[in-house]
Amino acid sequence: MPDPVEHRLNRFGTPFRVGSTSYVYPDDILPNVERLAQQGDVDDVELILFEVDDGPNNLPDAHTVQLLADLAAQHSLTYTVHLPLDLQLGADGGAQHASLIKAERVIKTTLPLSPHAYVFHLDGAGVGEAGWIKNALKALDFVIAWVGAPELLAVENLEAWDPAYLDPVLAALPISRTTDIGHFWKSGIDPLAVLDSWLPRTRVIHIHGLAERDHRSLALVPPERLDPVTARLMSYGGVVTLEVFETGDFFTSRAALLDSVARGRHG
Repeated sequence: MPDPVEHRLNRFGTPFRVGSTSYVYPDDILPNVERLAQQGDVDDVELILFEVDDGPNNLPDAHTVQLLADLAAQHSLTYTVHLPLDLQLGADGGAQHASLIKAERVIKTTLPLSPHAYVFHLDGAGVGEAGWIKNALKALDFVIAWVGAPELLAVENLEAWDPAYLDPVLAALPISRTTDIGHFWKSGIDPLAVLDSWLPRTRVIHIHGLAERDHRSLALVPPERLDPVTARLMSYGGVVTLEVFETGDFFTSRAALLDSVARGRHG
């Protein structure tokens, strides 16, 4: 009897879209996306945008955004956008905090790309303190208005905090998850313990290996650790981003991911 997933598999042999960051090559965003799209290397690109006051700024201008949109249309590419700073409410209870000011600018710039998701972190410094959840929800009300649909916002788990710290926010708002498997591994948590309950709400998955730091090649993860995770992802239809930032790390990560998928399907 044929595998019930077979009819949903894409050119990579997966039901999920395979993604990279916008920094696979040591170049700007547009040259990276051009090379990745034209070579057919990925289905999705995570746009890593930063904006430092009086410093570097890689926010694309309107012309570049149009070129990115053209590449997406020509190559069936999608984008996810990573917001620059951990979101938190301004001291006055409004949106006048640097994290929200920059988030609004990034969102308004990239909306023409119809991103699959906006990935963000919540500032966790006040977790457990009175008012933290209320302030987080109020901050997100502003961001939801800017993106237009709450499910496009995908909050990411961070290794510094117990994953349950996001539960009250997710219970109160119909936003999505970014499930970072590399962060689970770094904090010593078995991702299989949460994937079943998290995947229905997960719009994006980040995965990466560990060495002296995280966000290294997935090839560093032993098959006995990686294969159970990829087997679980064969029922997932969202985006899986190989969140690494060097050319070699990306291509060895993609090979490790697809080899793991093949072992699960044919082993």
